[in-house]
Amino acid sequence: MIRASLSRRQFTTTLGAGLGAALVEGPFGARRAEAGRPSTRPGNTPADAVLLNSNENPYGPAASALDAITKSESVAARYPDAAEARLTEAIARLHGVAADRVVLGCGSGEVLQMADMAFLGPGKKVVVAEPTFEAVLGYARVTKAEPVKVPLTADFRHDLPRMAAACDAGTGLVYVCNPNNPTGTIVTKDELAFFLERVPRTVSILVDEAYHHFVDDPHYASAFEWIDKAPNVVVVRTFSKVYGMAGMRLGYAVSSKENAEALRAHAAWSNANAAVLAAALASLAESDHVPRQRSINREIRDWLCRELERDGRRYIPSHANFLMVDVGGDVQPLIDSFRERRILVGRKFPSLPNWLRVSMGTKPEMQAFVDGLRAIAPARAARAS
Repeated sequence: MIRASLSRRQFTTTLGAGLGAALVEGPFGARRAEAGRPSTRPGNTPADAVLLNSNENPYGPAASALDAITKSESVAARYPDAAEARLTEAIARLHGVAADRVVLGCGSGEVLQMADMAFLGPGKKVVVAEPTFEAVLGYARVTKAEPVKVPLTADFRHDLPRMAAACDAGTGLVYVCNPNNPTGTIVTKDELAFFLERVPRTVSILVDEAYHHFVDDPHYASAFEWIDKAPNVVVVRTFSKVYGMAGMRLGYAVSSKENAEALRAHAAWSNANAAVLAAALASLAESDHVPRQRSINREIRDWLCRELERDGRRYIPSHANFLMVDVGGDVQPLIDSFRERRILVGRKFPSLPNWLRVSMGTKPEMQAFVDGLRAIAPARAARAS
């Protein structure tokens, strides 16, 4: 287990990146999105672009969270230690654990970085699905760990038996993104139980549940069901997706006390701000926010699937707020063509070069996507409406 402290340069880089990301999104992003305009403008993206590229929630935070962000101005001059403690305790109550088992991060991205720093290093292996969210592999390169990529199954899901078999005495970390990004597929409860039994207890199991709240399949289960039975499990969640606060940056991990201490040793100092802490507390208190957003997302996703089926297009059934569409050839020219139309879609994933990932936006945004897709790549087997 590697527990070396962050260098001053690493600390400064991490902190600066977090602060920069936190300033991207203003407190009224949700209201702009509801008006049919995008709530973020990454890089040199035109202000009127349709953003379907980063799996964000276009409706933004709950109204109470927006109010909490505004009211946080009154404490902006003070470090938010008390608010951090209150949120940590609220998350602990939510998951039925002690507060010292909860670790906050500047987005779940920092939590994934902490895990790599804590559990990997030269001579250690990290086992992942291919493709999956790339952050863990990116941070693993810094630790000099060896990546072990296990291809997805024929139905684009984690091949958990093969991933478990790939874990040995030299493995420090195995990463399971559930639902998986970019495919939107899930690991079922039975599959996860089988997997947890077969991975050596010396291997830390990092279960990324960034898109957990969008799932309504009865065969799915959160890894929190095993958080007290399997001390090597670390569950990661975020306020970026269903809670609509991608620009505010807040994520967290829950694990055993020992693993929480290992993670916390690599956290940036004071890595959460007063505004996002207040907004997160307000969000957790909104009992109807998650089911409402899940319902809206499902309605939009189902509509998109029907439109794709009308055109005879193949797609991967998704349990998240994004979908992958088979475009029948190299996806990059389509990505570029969409950008020319001021519509941003997901990046190319080398192991799935013919598949286009599109995030769920508002109904007008998704209509713009469908219209653009039909213009750029007319369906080969389109049926009459």
